[in-house]
Amino acid sequence: MGKPGGLTALQDCQRQQFAYHKDVTPRASDFSLPLQQTGRTHVRLNGRKLIYFGGCDYFRLSRHPKVISAIEEGLREFGLNPAASRFTTGNHIIYEALEDALRAFFVTDSATLASTGYATNLIVAQALHGEFTHALIDLRAHQSLQDSAAFLGCPVISFAHRDPESVRSILRKLRRPRLLLLTDGLFSHDGALAPLQDYLSILPEDSCLLIDDAHGAGTLGKHGRGTCELLRVHSERIIQTISLSKAFGTFGGAILGSEPLRKKMIARSRLLQGNTPLPLPLANASLCSLKILKSEPPLRQRLQSNVQSLRKKLGKLAQSHPAAPVFPIYTQSSRDRQNLKEKLLEAQIHPPEIAYGTGEPYFRFAISSEHRPAQIATLAEILRTAAR
Repeated sequence: MGKPGGLTALQDCQRQQFAYHKDVTPRASDFSLPLQQTGRTHVRLNGRKLIYFGGCDYFRLSRHPKVISAIEEGLREFGLNPAASRFTTGNHIIYEALEDALRAFFVTDSATLASTGYATNLIVAQALHGEFTHALIDLRAHQSLQDSAAFLGCPVISFAHRDPESVRSILRKLRRPRLLLLTDGLFSHDGALAPLQDYLSILPEDSCLLIDDAHGAGTLGKHGRGTCELLRVHSERIIQTISLSKAFGTFGGAILGSEPLRKKMIARSRLLQGNTPLPLPLANASLCSLKILKSEPPLRQRLQSNVQSLRKKLGKLAQSHPAAPVFPIYTQSSRDRQNLKEKLLEAQIHPPEIAYGTGEPYFRFAISSEHRPAQIATLAEILRTAAR
């Protein structure tokens, strides 16, 4: 007789996971260890319940009761997916509603959905192919921006991370350039912000900025509109791409910009034209998330309160932007890194050790609105002790 589904199957999966990690040392090329989310601020790892400062679900909306209900309602009402691109028979009414809601939330001329946040930059690049003489990209830009640059059909030049003078130096060597500058808004690896106003003042007037604001959208600014709102940067030369899987806790992405840009994407982007859009229940859930963030400002206030609390407790250890919910912690050696990992586990905190590309591993702590003061205090004490 086969195993019943539900909790029994899940427990069986957990037993297998524990046995695997007990007997096998993962290779460096493997994925990170599998986690089971439990509650809004904990995970289970090898059977242990740990406080979780990983991931980028900054408001824990992925487990919000209203968002879960919206997914269930969307599944019952609409089914799983339209099984066609929006250019054929798959342009469901829920997609139009979500784009209208995004346009209103971000106060922008147009919002165009993408099936993933990663795809947003690729779609923009396909639409703008051949329109620029050069593309300038931050050395630490997200992988999706790096991949997108290849679709622009022009030379791509890297500039030093968050360095306007590096951009200025490149400009001196170019003759009558028309440029697209690609950068993150809030850099997820270290919580720094791009100097957007400096870039706009340096670049020629017919140049544009493509800003991947996956981590700034929803978290930064008075209304949660992202890095541009926080820095008070407003320009028709800015294209902002966002992810719905971070602050909004669901899935998918969107491109925010002008109506002419939207028309170019529809006409020129093969990825947009040939791609099945995001599942309908997730689109319904995203509508719910937008309503929650718009109608419940205390969520952003709680997030910032937690960010400022940890920042104050860490002092000089806090190296990210004051408003960023991301705290990187670097160690001087692999032994120090292992010691910190052990201290975190002793305090029942999951050690969020990550590595980007070929860089050295480090710890990135992502703060949410739902972390309790005691959890923030415990984390700060461990990090201060390790620093001493």
